Amino acid sequence: MKLSDILHETYFSLSANKARSGLTMLGIIIGIASVIAMISIGNGAKASIQSSIEGLGSNLLTILPGVVQPGRGIVSSGRGAAQTIKNIDIDVVKNIDGVASLSPELSRRFQVVATGYNTNTTVNGVTADYVTVHNVNIAEGNFISDTNQRSIGKQAVLGATVATDLFPDQDPLGKTVRINKVNFSVIGILSAKGGAGFSGPDDMIFVPLSTMQKILTGVDYLSTMYVSVTDKSMMSNVKDLATSALLDKHSVAEADFSIISQEDILGTLSTVIDTFTLFLAAIASISLLVGGIGIMNMMLTTVTERTKEIGLRKAIGAKRKDINMQFISEAVMLTFIGGFLGIVLGWLISFGVTSLGIIQTQVSLSSVLLAFGVSAGIGIIFGYYPARRASLLNPIDALRYE
Repeated sequence: MKLSDILHETYFSLSANKARSGLTMLGIIIGIASVIAMISIGNGAKASIQSSIEGLGSNLLTILPGVVQPGRGIVSSGRGAAQTIKNIDIDVVKNIDGVASLSPELSRRFQVVATGYNTNTTVNGVTADYVTVHNVNIAEGNFISDTNQRSIGKQAVLGATVATDLFPDQDPLGKTVRINKVNFSVIGILSAKGGAGFSGPDDMIFVPLSTMQKILTGVDYLSTMYVSVTDKSMMSNVKDLATSALLDKHSVAEADFSIISQEDILGTLSTVIDTFTLFLAAIASISLLVGGIGIMNMMLTTVTERTKEIGLRKAIGAKRKDINMQFISEAVMLTFIGGFLGIVLGWLISFGVTSLGIIQTQVSLSSVLLAFGVSAGIGIIFGYYPARRASLLNPIDALRYE
């Protein structure tokens, strides 16, 4: 039997009952679309998080007080409670070969009051190097300077969101904000940066580190040190040198601090997102199984309806493999058409999610190829039994079937 004859017969058989064929394909369409949409959303989430973390600064190492326990993540370090990173550690790390710049920080949340407005936000004590380490830009005014740091100055720089919250109708420069009952003069406003992982600068107020420690909190330790490395290839070496230097400085055998690289954070988050995406795709794939069962059901019904036709074909010389190929081709055609429509629907869903600004989705070529592969597999697997059943019919019995 020629390929052209098989395709012609397949088209004729499927178009003879368009409603039944369409409903049979629906499970495949929904399943393929769901899988593609879930994978594209997962890829988009991973890319968004990677961009956010890289936006914190280039070639960044994060030194945290306390110990990050395996499997429990950064939260377990006791950040904000542990007091193992202090001012004396700044020069120790800064003098390590490969360190380009260092940003020691102390963060606390305070209720901040301005003229008629107030907000509860993070106040971050920093030095002038914060701008370099975190790749932030000044929209107006100036950032905290070394002079402000040395003089324990009462200057504040507002993140873009805080500036809007506290001064929605006026220019914040030169105005006064009250932090923990202490007045600060606004000397600068940061450019909006958007979400940035664990410490978004838009929703922060920055003051000199010395002021934060001696006036606002009365402590002599740090909540974080961010280290910018000169070259990405030196990240591992600088991390080892910093660990060794801090162990010697603290005179301890086991580290009472943790050093985390961007790769560590990205690796952990990527694993979580990949697992979650796979989980969602697996759930969506259940509809593919349902769609496959629907195809088998339709093909079995078709075999019953066309029993006389099968008998006639075999009586005039059709071989078993011709009958087998005919019914398998019908099942595969159903799944291919359903797979194509599913890919289009999945792309439209992903495009819609991106257009609504929910997340920037990424439809990958691998997910499209997977969709076609799954479509073909479902057609062959769920179409084989009905096709084999049709090919094994006795032509005499088939012709006598009522």
